[in-house]
Amino acid sequence: MNQLEDIKKFTTIVADSGDIASIRHYKPQDATTNPSLILQATKLMNYQPLLDNAITYARKKGGNRTTQIINASDKLTINIGTEILKNIPGKISTEVDVRDSFNQDMCVTKAYKLINLYQENGIEKSRILIKLASTWEGVKAAEELEKVNIHCNLTLLFSFAQARICAEAGVYLISPFVGRIYDWYNQRQSLHPYSVDDDPGVKSVCKIYEYYKKHNYHTIIMGASFRNTEQILALAGCDRLTISPSLIEKLYHSNNPVVRKLFPLIIEKVHQPTPLSESEFRWEHNEDPMAVEKLAEGIRQFAVDQRKLENLLASKL
Repeated sequence: MNQLEDIKKFTTIVADSGDIASIRHYKPQDATTNPSLILQATKLMNYQPLLDNAITYARKKGGNRTTQIINASDKLTINIGTEILKNIPGKISTEVDVRDSFNQDMCVTKAYKLINLYQENGIEKSRILIKLASTWEGVKAAEELEKVNIHCNLTLLFSFAQARICAEAGVYLISPFVGRIYDWYNQRQSLHPYSVDDDPGVKSVCKIYEYYKKHNYHTIIMGASFRNTEQILALAGCDRLTISPSLIEKLYHSNNPVVRKLFPLIIEKVHQPTPLSESEFRWEHNEDPMAVEKLAEGIRQFAVDQRKLENLLASKL
């Protein structure tokens, strides 16, 4: 049995990809997308009909040029998500425009729009996770959406404070970014020779996992943004792991044994701490310079790719 099949015994594998051919081959449970992956997908020939459909949809909906571009972008994202859902048994994570990350109301409004577009394609909301940046406003938007059974994936998560407020808000799932945490520390002081036991990204997810299980929070932990298979294997047993096709392939072609590393705790008496206030969250999050820098950088990077996608669509409208 290869490592991919082995790790599936105790962790749900999620494809971090918009490449349907890869998804069909490796058969993950769920899949995640983001503006960068959607932009990459537009370069694949088999996605051209989905892009053309999005352009036609935007023209029919009408409105000014800006409105048409936004509608085309949203429709293309949902078309790709719908196509992916035909090839997986589980859920697709679809991201709200990252430029709304500090506007709770806009996050909620866009979430409803995405859900409605999926439903127009015949997809029930139970198969959708709305992906939001783990800002205070993003988490509060998710808390509001969860109350009407619209489940959310809180992404760009780097600090323990972010993990805390997500659990306290009762969000469905979080995506702590292992590789980007590693990158930040490695750029400032080389972590070579590499030891996965000292990897700050892996240690961050382990800390969150232990805290969630200790306090019986039901929010799912899905490690994300991996740089190597060692990081993935060190988190075997985590609720879920979202993995790029290149690393899924490496696991698929390796027959080395997989040892479970994370185990849920059995706690007889559960105590959940008092939820963080907004000011407490902002202070604790801002005490972590890595998290502050990587959250801001992640939002900027996704916004750049979102604009590139919109420019591509604008050229076709």
